Amino acid sequence: MASGKPGAVQSATFRQALSTRGLCWAVGIPRHQKVYPADVQLIFPVAGRGRPRVRHVPDVKSMAAHAMLEGAKWRQVSWRKGTKGQLTARFAAMRVRIADGAPQRIGSAGAQHMPGEEAWLVGEHRSNGERKYYLSNLPGDIPIKALAGAIKARWICEQAHQQLKEELGLDHFEGRSWTGLHRHALMSMMAYAFLQSRRLAQAGRKKKSPRSTSPTYIASSAPGHH
Repeated sequence: MASGKPGAVQSATFRQALSTRGLCWAVGIPRHQKVYPADVQLIFPVAGRGRPRVRHVPDVKSMAAHAMLEGAKWRQVSWRKGTKGQLTARFAAMRVRIADGAPQRIGSAGAQHMPGEEAWLVGEHRSNGERKYYLSNLPGDIPIKALAGAIKARWICEQAHQQLKEELGLDHFEGRSWTGLHRHALMSMMAYAFLQSRRLAQAGRKKKSPRSTSPTYIASSAPGHH
């Protein structure tokens, strides 16, 4: 599962390369990212004059992501439990075709991107009023809660990357070869995996150990026991 870094991922080439490799992805996008409805059709427009059209064009115009979700159904979704309780926000999701295909002149609209891959368009309304938008190529039958969880998994990836750099020297490589960089990254990740397994084991032991109060402390602090 590939997850986009903070901010917006505008690179169609990046998304398309992930899909070509059979990878699932979820990325943040700017609110003005253009999309088409999932049922957009390619048609031959009738030319009023001049030579007949030789290329298909979409039967509807693309629109900005935030505008596409204006009439969508929003619902409160909780994706996991945090240190202060359940993490929740309002989400809306709909299937779209991303406007990241080949550019083509479409009438008076000029050069426009043709419909590309079908994907989920997801909007998030946070409790502080902030609004975020995402695209994901996860399956069309996935529940919105699982979709939100996949999008929010980005935070875990960011934390792991930060710890790899700050604690295990992932960013300390000073070589010039791909092989050297690959080995350095691999050793850093192996060390991280080992430390993470120890952390999880330690957390498991703490959960299993019952809380007990020393009988000696109780006897010495109870009134009338001197």
